[in-house]
Amino acid sequence: MAVLMMADVPGQTRELYDGMLSVLGGPIREAKGFIAHFAIGSEDSWQVMELWETERDANEFFATFVHPNLPEGIKPRRSFKQLHSLVKS
Repeated sequence: MAVLMMADVPGQTRELYDGMLSVLGGPIREAKGFIAHFAIGSEDSWQVMELWETERDANEFFATFVHPNLPEGIKPRRSFKQLHSLVKS
């Protein structure tokens, strides 16, 4: 069953988030196991959530694409939850 990846990203700003998304938007759509990405922002922190087929798929994408592109000082605190169900359109 799919997993929900949740990341608290202290210090993230709208500009930094938008910059990351402009770089990673294409690769994430092509990533093995990727289902969906969404984010909620405030002045000084962001929460990013993604749905993946497996935790391994999410971790491989993070290590290959996200980690090397993180702005200096930005350190997401990631956690995973196994989904009980997922209904897609």
